[in-house]
Amino acid sequence: MMEQPQVRIRAGSTVQNSLLNSLPPLALYIHVPWCVRKCPYCDFNSHQTPEVLPEAQYLEALKADLEQALPLIWGRPIVSVFIGGGTPSLLSGAAIADMLSMVRAYLPLLPTAEITLEANPGTVEAHKFKAYGQAGVNRLSLGIQSFNDQALQALGRIHDSAQAKAAIGFALDAVERVNLDVMYALPQQSVEHALEDIKTALSYDTKHLSLYHLTLEPNTVFAKYPPVLPNDDESALMQDAIIELTAEHGYEHYEVSAYAKPGYQAEHNRNYWEFGDYLGIGPGAHSKLSFPDRILRQSRLRNPQTWMEQALLAQSGHLAEHKIVELDDLPFEFMLNALRLRDGVPADYFEDRTGQPLTKIVPTIRKAIEKGLIDPHPSRIRTTDLGWRFLTDVQEMFLE
Repeated sequence: MMEQPQVRIRAGSTVQNSLLNSLPPLALYIHVPWCVRKCPYCDFNSHQTPEVLPEAQYLEALKADLEQALPLIWGRPIVSVFIGGGTPSLLSGAAIADMLSMVRAYLPLLPTAEITLEANPGTVEAHKFKAYGQAGVNRLSLGIQSFNDQALQALGRIHDSAQAKAAIGFALDAVERVNLDVMYALPQQSVEHALEDIKTALSYDTKHLSLYHLTLEPNTVFAKYPPVLPNDDESALMQDAIIELTAEHGYEHYEVSAYAKPGYQAEHNRNYWEFGDYLGIGPGAHSKLSFPDRILRQSRLRNPQTWMEQALLAQSGHLAEHKIVELDDLPFEFMLNALRLRDGVPADYFEDRTGQPLTKIVPTIRKAIEKGLIDPHPSRIRTTDLGWRFLTDVQEMFLE
């Protein structure tokens, strides 16, 4: 599962005395807002599925949203597409085919583009996955979360273990690239049960795994009524064992929660972490768009019906925010993302993607190097092993 980055921007800010010599890669995010049922841990923009899913109206509104965004990105190639939610697998194969046809008609989608669709095992059938693949989806991301029925019930999931395993088989038959989302440190979960889930996921030998520590996010049911979770020591044991197990099976731990076989990292997600650009369309979607003299952030209205109505009016009423990022916020934004990658990013990315000289963050980097938190290599920005373990502390240093 890949949540879009959501960064608060101060009103009235501008990027001045800044110049980008070239624009970063551009990705497209499409949000599908509906779920059969809201999970108690979920803080994504998801809404109860109506009796009749308004596929036609949604696609028309999506088209209108994209048309209004075209002047901001005209001519820029699209390196990846991510259809997230919510539960995109509620949509029919025909709807996904129409959606991707629309994308190809309006945007220069690269032939090599990674096209990911998120799916809930409780909403899929073999023919549906095959239809997604025929439409052009080449990567499926399955929200498995656990293979333990008791854990799935505690998480409020609509599928059981048997459906999860069947969905993996359908996905592997439909596309080459499959990601499994699995969570650990679940309510009353033992270390043994957590590792059973990971071992089961590894047994399918998919190219990518997203292994998340359950967190209690604000404005969720779990935040209001916290379940009993494993303590810090137990969670640490789970994490250490996961890192060891995935390495034994040939996975690279390349990002905080992401593990991939060589050559199969998530290109769309990696673009976020490398401070690339992305256009987000659909209710609640966020965008980050670069121009030679500024970096812009947008967000759409969160309510699906309101977004659809406003997008179809074609008067920008579907936008909730449209702001230029303040110059002083860029170093923290860049480092917040880049340091999530285990190998970091080339040092010249900072100037290329913020328009500011590297000297802007050199004093903080030096402090972090002195504390053993950042690698002193001059051509890359990356944490040391110690910095990786205390990543939040390293990121917060750049708030200064």
